[in-house]
Amino acid sequence: MLPAALKKQLSPILQNGFVLKRAVFQSCLELYPMAEWEVLMQKMNKLNRFKKKNNDFIRRFTAGVKIVEVDGTGRLLIPRDLMVFADISKNIVVSSAINIVEIWDKDKYEQAIDDATVDFADLAEDVMGQDDDEDGIS
Repeated sequence: MLPAALKKQLSPILQNGFVLKRAVFQSCLELYPMAEWEVLMQKMNKLNRFKKKNNDFIRRFTAGVKIVEVDGTGRLLIPRDLMVFADISKNIVVSSAINIVEIWDKDKYEQAIDDATVDFADLAEDVMGQDDDEDGIS
């Protein structure tokens, strides 16, 4: 069941559906609004499929991809194979990740946050602390 606040934010795009897939770097799931998925697929379509590493990447990246919809009551059916991949049991966390939504097993999410806490200040400085950005994010 999607949280009511998230469902309300997603309401303009609910009718277009979503793509649910395995995350690349974590054992969680990524929920892409269809428009975001189409933008990503346009980028991937530019990869030269006659390069083995590109072909391997595309195959692995799209493995287990499912098109899903949120039903009228705000429920999202997660296919069994994706639940097994993310080791989702009973309690889940639905977390916004800018233009997608991550779906985690609660314990794995808390562990990932705890693991990242130790070096988050250094990570934040490396990623966001650059002075060479014209927009000057601060």
